[in-house]
Amino acid sequence: MMYLKAFIIGGLICLICQIILDKTTLGAPRLLVGLVVLGALVSGLGLYQPLVDFAGAGATTPLIGFGHALAKGAIKGAQEKGVLGALTGGLIGTSGGVSAAILFGYIIAVLFKPKMKM
Repeated sequence: MMYLKAFIIGGLICLICQIILDKTTLGAPRLLVGLVVLGALVSGLGLYQPLVDFAGAGATTPLIGFGHALAKGAIKGAQEKGVLGALTGGLIGTSGGVSAAILFGYIIAVLFKPKMKM
């Protein structure tokens, strides 16, 4: 049942983003930045964690979940170390995902030898 909830919630988030891209003049880069900011704001207000508890990866995998992870790390860092923790906590909270993206991107680049598009 958890897989179904994750699929439905993650799919709805992606569907809403695709509708925004199709029906407005908002470009993809601005939408992506908006999702991270929205995730951080909603998480800071304590409204995103119930969705994460309900949908699991369906709520944490989309880009809005990255904003949630940043805010969650910053809040935890601020509680433990004050202002310096607030500045570094988001980086600590998301370092695993960012490191994995860099590592796997490098591995794929080595294996498949990408070329520049002209």
